[in-house]
Amino acid sequence: MDNLQLLVSGLANGCVYGLIALGFVLIYKATEAVNFAQGDFMMLGAFVTIGLTNTEYMGLPFWISLPISLSIMAAMGYALDRFVIRLMFGQSQTAVVILTIALGFVIRFVAGLIWGHNPQTLQNPLAGREVAFGGLVLGLEDVAVIVVTVLLTWGLYEFFNRTRLGLAMQGASQNQLAAYYMGIPVKRVQGLIWALAGAVACVAGILFAAKGSVDPNAGLMGIKAFAAAVIGGFGSLPGALAGGLIVGVIEPFASRYIAAGYSQIAPYALLLLVLIFRPNGLFSQTRVKKV
Repeated sequence: MDNLQLLVSGLANGCVYGLIALGFVLIYKATEAVNFAQGDFMMLGAFVTIGLTNTEYMGLPFWISLPISLSIMAAMGYALDRFVIRLMFGQSQTAVVILTIALGFVIRFVAGLIWGHNPQTLQNPLAGREVAFGGLVLGLEDVAVIVVTVLLTWGLYEFFNRTRLGLAMQGASQNQLAAYYMGIPVKRVQGLIWALAGAVACVAGILFAAKGSVDPNAGLMGIKAFAAAVIGGFGSLPGALAGGLIVGVIEPFASRYIAAGYSQIAPYALLLLVLIFRPNGLFSQTRVKKV
């Protein structure tokens, strides 16, 4: 029963990693750029929701704060693409990576100035509530994390594979010039995908803050989520979730059966093995570019 409890806890944490990894994959699928500030967007989304919801701040009802937070983070994602990333047009991917890393430092600094550096939790309707299955006791926050993550991943997968806009996003990723000649508004599509990634990061932040405390350094979780995206297959939405779940499950079991310090090393050891033996990821979707 203890192992089952560890498994559920690991799955809940892995879902948060998976959602952040989804943001990496969304942007990469549409623009072939890597946003290393994705974890910091998660942290900022959590603090925006805390600022709107918690009684010591604005004290709005949770279900009102939720769509406002999602809209704010989607707008920030769109603004990042519109006013920053597009200015990097023609520059190397390395320059974009360095830019997003620097942006992450700025976001952490600003969050610390506004909300402080002490850990905070999100006041939400599920706090402190539990559900029991036999001898297994689950917090409703953990259940909500798992359910929301699975539904969101399925929805995004269907969106990319069955809708005209999703197919347009994939087409723009494969060949922007060809997509432009086919009538696809490439810049607008890229802006929308950055907005979507911002909203997904906000969902991850809300779920993370609902089940535990958050501080500005929580944005560094993006490094672990990036490892999860690579393990799952960079470019695969289901792979991003699977990679997050694998990382989330490995941590508590490594801490329990090996040593507490190894829980932080285990995901990166797995990443190294994946890069050596299956460099495209465990669930990669091989794609040939059309020219």
